Amino acid sequence: MKRSKFIVLLLAAIPLAKFAKANAAIFNGGKGFKVKAGEGRLHGHIQLKGVNANIIDVKVSGRDTDGGLAIFEQTGMSPKRGTPLHVHHYQDEIFRVLEGEYYFQVGEEKHHLKTGDTIFLPSKVPHAWTQVSEIGKMTVIVQPAGKLEDFFLTMAALKGDPSKDEIAKIFAANGMEVVGPPLELE
Repeated sequence: MKRSKFIVLLLAAIPLAKFAKANAAIFNGGKGFKVKAGEGRLHGHIQLKGVNANIIDVKVSGRDTDGGLAIFEQTGMSPKRGTPLHVHHYQDEIFRVLEGEYYFQVGEEKHHLKTGDTIFLPSKVPHAWTQVSEIGKMTVIVQPAGKLEDFFLTMAALKGDPSKDEIAKIFAANGMEVVGPPLELE
C-alpha cells in the first residue's frame, strides 16, 4: 500500500475509533443493569442541603458511562424553592416532570412545566428552576455527566446552612457558575 493511501485510511479510522469507544462506554461494556423505582444505584437516597432539601437518586452514574451521561431522579421536598440562576459550562440538561409543577428560566425565557412536560437546557445558557407544587418529581439527564453527581454528594454532606459565597464555591468546584439569585415565582 502506498504511504499516501495508508495515511488517508488511518485518518478515516480515527473518528470510527472514537465512536466505538463512546459507544462501548455508553453501554457499560455491554452489561446492562436495573435500578428499582424509589432507589438510587450507588449512594441510596442523597438528601440535599443548602439550596434545597430535595432527594436525589442516581439512576445512571457518570461512572457507568465513562462520563458520557448521567441520569438522576429528583424528588422535590422544597416547595417554593429551587436553584440559583447558574450556568453549566460543559453539560446540557434535560428535565422531565414526573409529578407536580415547576417554573423554569432558560436564558431570558420562563416556562411553567407540569407532569409530563420536558425542557432542554443547553450548556452555557443561564438557567434556574423553582418547585411550584407541594410535591414534585423530575428525571434529570445530564450529558456529558460532568461533576453533577459530586455536586449532589457535596451538598448532602454540608453541616448547617452555607452562605451564598460557599454555595457559589461549591458550584464552581463542580463545573458550574452561579450568575444570579433563585427564580422567584410569578
